[in-house]
This record gives sequence, C-alpha cells and structure tokens, in this order.
Amino acid sequence: MLTFLPNALNQTIQLLINQNKVDFQKIFIKNGVKSMIWTLKKASFRVFHMTMKVGAMLMPFPVPKLITGAGSVKKLAEQVKSDGLSMVLVVTDRVLMDLKVPESLLASLDEQGIKYKVFSDVQPNPTINNIEDGLQHYRLNKCDGIIAIGGGSPIDCAKVIGARVVNKNRFVRQMRGTFKLWKSLPPFYAVPTTAGTGSETTIAAVVTDSNTHEKFAISSLPLVPKYAVLDPELMLGLPPHITSTTGMDALTHAVEAYIGLNGNRVTDKNAEDATRLIFENLEKVYENGSDIDARNNMALASFYAGTAFTRAYVGYVHAIAHNMGGMYGVPHGLANAIILPYILDYSQKEAEKKLAKLAIAGGIGKSNESPSVLAQRFIDKVRTMNENMKIPTVIKELQEKDIPLIAERALYEAHPEYPVPRIMSQEECELLIRKLLP
Repeated sequence: MLTFLPNALNQTIQLLINQNKVDFQKIFIKNGVKSMIWTLKKASFRVFHMTMKVGAMLMPFPVPKLITGAGSVKKLAEQVKSDGLSMVLVVTDRVLMDLKVPESLLASLDEQGIKYKVFSDVQPNPTINNIEDGLQHYRLNKCDGIIAIGGGSPIDCAKVIGARVVNKNRFVRQMRGTFKLWKSLPPFYAVPTTAGTGSETTIAAVVTDSNTHEKFAISSLPLVPKYAVLDPELMLGLPPHITSTTGMDALTHAVEAYIGLNGNRVTDKNAEDATRLIFENLEKVYENGSDIDARNNMALASFYAGTAFTRAYVGYVHAIAHNMGGMYGVPHGLANAIILPYILDYSQKEAEKKLAKLAIAGGIGKSNESPSVLAQRFIDKVRTMNENMKIPTVIKELQEKDIPLIAERALYEAHPEYPVPRIMSQEECELLIRKLLP
C-alpha cells in the first residue's frame, strides 16, 4: 500500500480498493502522478462526505412551525403579537410591493397593533449591499423581529440581515461556508410567495458579491425561520414563467438531495413526496395559475424539497447555477431548470438506481422495469417538462471566455461539501458548461 500516506487516508483508500470502486495501480501506471493526485483528492472528498453524513444525522436541524392554507398569511400577525414583538422589519422586493402582495400581511399587522418598517430594496440576487442596507433599517427603527415575504431572494436576504444583527463584528463574507454561525437570530418568520426555493425551511442563504460577481452560500442552523407560512393565495398572481422556473428549482432540490450520497430515510421520503407533487401539479398550475389546490400542493412540494436538501445537500446543478446568477444575473430557478438535465446525463450511470426509485415515486414507472430504463425515463421527463413550459436548453448570457472561471468557482463551491454521485474535474466541468452556450 502507499506507506507515505497518513494511516487514516491509507485505510480509506484500501476500503475503496476492497469495494472495487477504484483500481489505483492501473490508474497510476496509465496516467501517472497527475491521476494519482486527482484520485487521492476524490478519496478525500468521499471521506469528507461520510463524515458530514454522520454529522448530519446527529445534528439537531430545526424545523419551522407551519401556518398553512388559503388566507393563512393573515394569521401570522396573531403569532407575532403572541411572541411579544412590537416593531418588525418586513423584508420584500419592489415587484411584490407594486403588485400589492404584502398588503394582507401589513393590514393584519396594523389590526394587531404591531408596528413595522418595510425594506423593499432586495434585488433578484440579493447582494451584500442589500443586507447591509436592511441591517441599517433594522437598527434605526429599533426592530425586534423580521418577517420575510417573497421568493428566495427576500427570504435569503432577511436571513443574513438577522445574522448580522446578532453577529455585529462578523461581516457577510466571513459567514460564507457551513456551520460558522451559532447565535440565534431575532424572531424570524418566512412567507414564501413562490413554490420553489424552499428557503423557508433551509439552513442556507445565497448572497451575491457585486464587486466580484460571485455568488456564495451561507449555511448555518440558526438561519432556519421560526415560522413558515404556506399560503397558496399569495401565489395566484404568479406569471407562468415564474411558476415554471421556481417549480423546477424545487424539483432540483429534491433530485440533488436524493441522488447525492448523504441522504437518509427522512430526506429520501421528503424528496420522493416533493417529486410526486411536482410531477402531478407543476404543469397543471403552469397552464392554470388560479388552481388553488395545485398551488397549495406546489407550496408543500417546495417545503418538502427544502427540508430534504438542507440535510442532504445539493450538487453541481446548484454550484454552476449560482455562478450563472453571480456572473450574469440569471434567475436561480431558471438556471437550475436549464442545467439539471445536463447534470443528470453526466451522473446517470452512478445515480441510476436512485433515479429509478425516484421515477417510481414520481409515478412515471413500475418496480418491475429495469433501473436503466427508469433512470432514462426520469431524465426524459425533466426535459419534457422544460420543453412543455418553454424553458430554454441554453443560457443566452453565457460567454465562452468566462467558462474556465465559472467552472473554477463552481467546483470551489462544490468541493468537498456537495456529496455528488460522480465527482467532476475542471476539464469535465468546462466541457459540460460549453453545452449551455447559445
């Protein structure tokens, strides 16, 4: 064996050899030192993934209390009052304010005698500047809680505003990464108005650095909201293209959580339920946005998918999509929807059995069919849904000259944190991204 390596890594490599996953001798002889280093690096990623899987099972992930059903947003003010708050920061965006979506929430706060300050300057990909501006609004108005109403952008922005409130000396960039925050946020309530991000139940927030055009994730347990309000009435006015892309965002969460290596019975069940609900309802509500039952089912699907991926993590779809958002401002759900089938193609062999199970859970296959047939049918289903909902197959903003940097940043995000079924090299990542060129 490789006696110059530490004992722990030696044992891990020997385990992989015994399981016939890697033939190191052939690799070394054929490809030399470069392949040896890459193989050892991948082995170290797998050690990290196994460690994180055990840690995730032991970690006390919080789950927000749910307020659900048509008109349920009006009940939130009662809960806020019961929690003893008197002045809250309401975080949203200008589009929703123009559409008057938060009006019912604000009216109910007025009825309960709860004062509020609206911060509506959140951009589609929330920036560090957005967060700092929101923090100033919180402090100047002496707020004692936060309500986020909107899609993933306002909710993510509100999460990090709350984190900055209780971590006065830690700037946003210093929060980047996993489990760096431990102080409880001020009372925090999330009201999603799209069925896609699942941010109302996750430990994650995604932020854009406007100076470097880089998008990065902050993942810590305190970022989970105290309450989540799933009110399908708030989603009735969503245009079809937002309905489709946010819905495919939720599907991406479910799929990446399911085919990754860190899932368990709980996350698998949530991912299966989310996939079934999305397959049954997304195209239906895309065609008929006023279908309140389908809207409600999609809200539940988004929540289930979020609950799955916040414990089991995501994969390369998100890593690449985040950088499309940071580099070009591509909406996250749209980027995920476009990239998902390409990543499934790349990972098909390694993820075949899980994709087959997900096809059965989604109602598009039977257990007596072969895994290869079911896996291909699942990927075909994703492509068909995209086509039916007029989602493109390329990213029109993508430029050839940016591909190496996008790939580098995507892999920096993904390695070693994301427990992907197949580990991707820089060259492979660039090749895949080129398929997205217009």
